[in-house]
This record gives sequence, structure tokens and C-alpha cells, in this order.
Amino acid sequence: MNDNHQRCLTIAIVAGETSGDILGAGLIRALRASYSNIRFVGIAGPKMQSEGCEAWYQMDELSVMGIVEVLGKLRRILSIRKDITKRIKTLKPDLFIGIDAPDFNLSLEGKLKQANIKTIHYVSPSVWAWKQKRVFKIKRNTDLILTFLPFEKAFYDKYEVPCRFIGHKMADDIALSPDKNNMRSQLNIPQGMTVLSLLPGSRHAEVTLLSAPFLQAAQLISQAIPDLHIIVPLANQKRRQEFEAIKAQVAPALSIQLLDGHAREAMIASDAAILASGTVALECMLAKCPMVVGYKMKPFTFWLAKKLVKTPYVSLPNILAGKEIVPELLQDDCNPQNIAEQIIRLLKNDNTLLKATFLSLHQQIRCNADQQAANAVLALIGVKP
Repeated sequence: MNDNHQRCLTIAIVAGETSGDILGAGLIRALRASYSNIRFVGIAGPKMQSEGCEAWYQMDELSVMGIVEVLGKLRRILSIRKDITKRIKTLKPDLFIGIDAPDFNLSLEGKLKQANIKTIHYVSPSVWAWKQKRVFKIKRNTDLILTFLPFEKAFYDKYEVPCRFIGHKMADDIALSPDKNNMRSQLNIPQGMTVLSLLPGSRHAEVTLLSAPFLQAAQLISQAIPDLHIIVPLANQKRRQEFEAIKAQVAPALSIQLLDGHAREAMIASDAAILASGTVALECMLAKCPMVVGYKMKPFTFWLAKKLVKTPYVSLPNILAGKEIVPELLQDDCNPQNIAEQIIRLLKNDNTLLKATFLSLHQQIRCNADQQAANAVLALIGVKP
């Protein structure tokens, strides 16, 4: 045991949502394995607290979605940020880590950095895609940013922002060769069927806009693929009710298997998937499931997004590959005929080359992210594990 283990480190940490709580818990566990004498304090969810993080506030206080909800809680959120800034400045920890939640954490990081407290921002906002000028705020407010994906590091390097690529935790959690047949047994899917997943998103707007074209496409596909088994994992009870109401209108006779959650398991079990753009496309790639990415927005929102977004692709598999390896059907192109045509093509191919590309990309971002993040934290503090 070296001398560093005699000194107690203090790390303040703020997570604002469930995904951040998972990352925080993994980081705390990896840090304790490398350096036992650490105290963690801040805003934490149940997983971080179970790893020993002392919660000054519950993470739920920050977990709000939607403009109306945020406005309703704005005074409370600002009050928490003011109090936690004061408490961290008084405590003078060895380091502050803001996990995601950039609207809350980046400003907090700036105030702490001015008080000579080292700061790390864990999870890059999508600055490479839109609102690129945020990179200057990140550079000003943080000592280091930890990124999941190699193209994010390339972006920060261009602007000389201290950055470390640590890989993606999801890539660590999903097997390089997932067991499709075993997963079908777990989900009670008959063996020998052609399995299609529909994933219309986890937000109200996504389910509202995407369920109908996805279901209508599934009807067309079932006419061309007679042994088709359709599974639909839904994020929560609210989304399930919305989806069932739309199905009753547009495809009442279509036979489907609904799942409460289990999106990852559904993709591993499937021969192909129709899904909303987002992190789920990366998860589908890691599950080695061929996919069609569809997305619709309100017309004005789509017009604005086209003006703001700086990347040639919207889905992470294509951005990672630097070319279109999965079809993207956006707005008017996201219609039943186009979706069905692309899925039928995928279901009639063996997709060996596509799956080999998915595997290669998986290996690129499978780096033991928790441990890599822990190494970066200890290096910035200046201690050896």
C-alpha cells in the first residue's frame, strides 16, 4: 500500500437522471477498487447511494423533462444549485464531477473552477451535432471532459479542450456475440419465427408521431414475410397506453407481443428492428440487430433542426462508421412503404457484412469505461491507484 492510500480523497459528484446514476455508481465502484479511502458527496440517485455516495439532495429533484415542468420547478432547481455551489466551495473537495445534465452542471462547474476546484464533465453534450459554440463554455468551465465515442474526442481535440475517450458503458454491458436463441426463450418467442421489433421511442411526441407509420409498415412486412413475429417493448405504462390507442385505430388486427421495458432483450432476440433515432440505435447496433431508423417531428421543429444540426447523419451507428450503414428515414421519408421496403430487404439478406461492421464498431468503444473514467479521475487529482 503506497502513501496515497493514507490520505482521504473527497469527490463531489452530481447526477441528474437515471442514466447518470448508473454511470456514477459504476465510477464510484471502480474508484473504490483502485483507491479505497474516498468520500463521495453531492446529488445522487439510489444506485450511487448504494455505492456509498452521501446525498445532499435526491437526484429526482433535478429529473424533470419538458419546458412546462422545468419552469414549474425552476425556482427550486436554482435554489439547489446555489446551495450546492456554496457547500462544495466550503468543503473544497479534491475534485467535482458533473455527470451529464449539462444545463445544471456546466454552470456549476464554472463557478467551482473559479474557486480553484478541479472539475470533470462526464458525458459530452451533442456539441459536435448542434450548438457547437457550447464547446467554448465547456473549455472554460472544465478541466477535463470524458467522452464515450471516438469522434467526440476528435471534435474536442480540434478546439484544444482537455478530453479523454473512455469508451461506452453500454458496449461493456452487452456481449460481443449476444445469444439470440436464449433471449427468444426468455421472452417466450416461438423458435423458428422471423422476429421484428418496433421501438417507437420513450417520449410522448415520439410515440405519437412514429407508432402509426411503424405499425402500418409492420402490416406490409407481415404480408411479405408470413412467419413474422412482432414484438414491441414500451418504456412505461403511459407510453404503452398511447401505443395501444394508436394500434386500435391503425392496425387493430395486427398480431403483436407487447413488452413492458426489455428493449435491449427485444433487439437481441430480433432479426430486424424499426426504431426511433437516439441512443437506442447504438444499443441496437451493439445487439447486432439490423435496423431502420425512422424519425418524425412537427414541421417547424424539423425545419429548425435541419438548420442547426451539423452532422450528415442522425443515427450513432452511421456517425461512428462515417457512412450510412443503417437506413435513415426522416420526416416525409418515414412512411410505411419506405420502412417496409427497407426491412423486407434486410430480412431477406443474411446481413453478414453489416453485422461484422457492427462488431468492429462495438470493439472500438468497448474499453471498460468505468475503469477508464476512474483512471482519468485519479490522474487529474494527481494520485496513483
